[in-house]
Amino acid sequence: MSKQVAADLGVTAVTVGKWRQRFVESRLDGLNDSPRPGRSKAGLMLTEEERSTLQRWARRPKTAQAIAFRARIVLACAEGVTNKQVAAALGTREQTVARWRGRFVRNRLQGLVDEPRPGAPRTISDDDVEQVIVKTLEHVPAGGDTHWSTRGMAKATGLSQSAVWRIWRAFWLKPHMVVTWKLSTDPQFIDKVRDVVGLYLDPPAAALVLCVDEKTQMQALDRSAPMLPMMPGVPARRTHDYVRHGTTSLFAALDVATGKVIGQHHRRHRHQEFLRFLKTIDADTPAELDLHLICDNYGTHKNTRHQQMAGSPPAIPPAFHPHQ
Repeated sequence: MSKQVAADLGVTAVTVGKWRQRFVESRLDGLNDSPRPGRSKAGLMLTEEERSTLQRWARRPKTAQAIAFRARIVLACAEGVTNKQVAAALGTREQTVARWRGRFVRNRLQGLVDEPRPGAPRTISDDDVEQVIVKTLEHVPAGGDTHWSTRGMAKATGLSQSAVWRIWRAFWLKPHMVVTWKLSTDPQFIDKVRDVVGLYLDPPAAALVLCVDEKTQMQALDRSAPMLPMMPGVPARRTHDYVRHGTTSLFAALDVATGKVIGQHHRRHRHQEFLRFLKTIDADTPAELDLHLICDNYGTHKNTRHQQMAGSPPAIPPAFHPHQ
């Protein structure tokens, strides 16, 4: 009978016999395809450290989702199931599971990280870069231009304007920018520079070097209401208006070695206020150290009373900046 059915359906007698037997044994369930085990894979073994790391990657909210998904694939493969079963459980393709299983077997945890992509090949050679830099630093543009522009450099080198701009930016070249400078006319310039630099590079034994300066005409402002603190989803807030309290002058002495600052506010910035600040410095520093102050040539800093204080114990010798 199987041969007759096979002839009517255009199949082999073996096929008819197979499904006849399946129906006899399991009735209607026998006509369904049996689950296929898929391609067998060698067991994927994890160390305790690897398992802990993969679990952390899979759970941590800040982990990139691609890395977290790959970690879940490897953790599932480590349970001894097939690629097909892992793909079905995680809603992905079997090829994807096979790829990351293989990457992990070869390179372990590092294999789950994206490999660096080479990108497009370079179109600008090192010689091109050198040509732009040399022309920028050692040549002037033709045609009477005062400085190079990206358009002019691109025309001179055969590169694009964007390429010239990228090279300039990479090497911090700004042909359009010009700043001024001047040489000091102070006859004691060299000696003063040596005094100031020497205090920083080779300070005397048992000495404390402080950099002293003042900031005048500071606006003393206060908000009309206290600032409201930051809350989740809300930034710190302050009122749009403020109350003026006039101006103030800040006197400050910086210990460059430690970063400590001795500061004092005064309404005015005469030599009297500076003298009071010197006394504050003297009181706030160890008595066993010799103080050396580096300050500018402001007139209030060179008052006779200050010089007298510098010459009396404990001495506070000032080292003035050279005149500009």
